[in-house]
Amino acid sequence: MRTVELHCIIHADKQQRQNIADILVAQLSEVGYQSFMDTASGLKAYIPESYFDVAAINELPINAMFPNTMEWQYQVIGDKNWNSEWEKNFQPVVVAGQCLIRASFHEPSGQYPYEVVIDPKMSFGTGHHPTTHLMIEWLLELDLKGLNVLDIGSGTAILSIVASQKGALKVWAVDNNEWAYQNALENVRINRGDNITVIQGTINSLKEKGFDLILANINLNILLQDMPDYTRALNPGGQLILSGIYQQDIEKVREAARGQRLHYTGQKNMEEWVALVYEKESEENSDKH
Repeated sequence: MRTVELHCIIHADKQQRQNIADILVAQLSEVGYQSFMDTASGLKAYIPESYFDVAAINELPINAMFPNTMEWQYQVIGDKNWNSEWEKNFQPVVVAGQCLIRASFHEPSGQYPYEVVIDPKMSFGTGHHPTTHLMIEWLLELDLKGLNVLDIGSGTAILSIVASQKGALKVWAVDNNEWAYQNALENVRINRGDNITVIQGTINSLKEKGFDLILANINLNILLQDMPDYTRALNPGGQLILSGIYQQDIEKVREAARGQRLHYTGQKNMEEWVALVYEKESEENSDKH
């Protein structure tokens, strides 16, 4: 099957370029793009040739959000062994000296308490990006035994798998991207995550409520938009861990959390990224206000 490679060249500084790329991933996913790759100048996105539509690109809301900032290029490419491409570039990573993230073509280690096998192919969520790395650091510090965990925007399901290995009772891995959904199913199977349920959809697609821990490593705009949904789905006393946030945007997240019965409890930083932790106040504390 032939594929269209769409290259968006983003004319902006490094931080702004990454912010635009994060938004672009979300909007392109909604019109059928199945995989993405960061470039030095912007972002590449991939879609089957039969689904490619130039008009859909021109109609993306991001064009109006950042006028005269993006330059679009595209080409049709033939069949390609994406697994081979990732094998040439994907190296194992160790998080906090405790968790080894490797691909199936790497040898097992046995040196770390936790070992996760991820075959990401063209997806995000390998532990290499600071946002994923920070989320895993938080998970490694928490006692998850007996908890119900929601991983929203789960991508490769790497966070769900770590939560499962840390003793979570049940884990729900949710992503609205078809390719991410299929990849998550594969990775959950490889890691024998029998207590992980993989769902294609959004937080509003879930029938389940009452989670003890919610993980959301998504772009900033979606985090801000869905903050009330996270709060409703979280048990009193439950924790919400957010990433995909630049340090300069922390106040935007704090503002969105105000009035949501969420109390800030901590953060971790890596490069220009941050992961924030909030706790939902108990019903008893809520009644006092």
